[in-house]
Amino acid sequence: MSEQEQKQDLPEAETQALADEAQQEPAAETAQETDALEEAIARVQELEEQLAETAKKEQDILLRTRAEMDNIRRRAEQDVEKAHKFALEKFSKDLLETIDNLERALTTPANLEDEGVKGLIDGVELTLKGLLSTVARFGVEPVGAVGEVFNPELHQAISMQPTEGFETNQITVVLQKGYLLNGRVIRPAMVMVAA
Repeated sequence: MSEQEQKQDLPEAETQALADEAQQEPAAETAQETDALEEAIARVQELEEQLAETAKKEQDILLRTRAEMDNIRRRAEQDVEKAHKFALEKFSKDLLETIDNLERALTTPANLEDEGVKGLIDGVELTLKGLLSTVARFGVEPVGAVGEVFNPELHQAISMQPTEGFETNQITVVLQKGYLLNGRVIRPAMVMVAA
């Protein structure tokens, strides 16, 4: 017996039930496929959001790393520059004693009528000028002169006393010159200040 014959033999109600069942199977399969497709789309969107978030984090890390590298490079350049500028600090401090001694030699009373003494004083003056010009070429400059206003960053006050002809906080006497190396104090000037 063929299917058609079997269908004809079946009562009409059974035939309708079989047709309904045949239609429900594809509808159920379609609903399952739609649900699976919606889940896949939702998962793709979630992954795209995670990818975008990861890309933002990566960009942030990249920017921070570049900024840190620039900061490190700048600090290293500054350190090298300072090392070049102030490499002579210790040497300059040692030379200051020699400069002080030459200045003291010129301030001691001497018999200027004696040609030997006069020649010696001229030699000391020339040596001092040469030494001062040499250290000046390397950034060493004196600070602390009579009449300047007292600056605690550059001067060290030994005493304060009222002095005629000077205003308050003016330097009246320089006991020992101070020196700067490229703007940095390597020795403050020892001074007396008007009160």
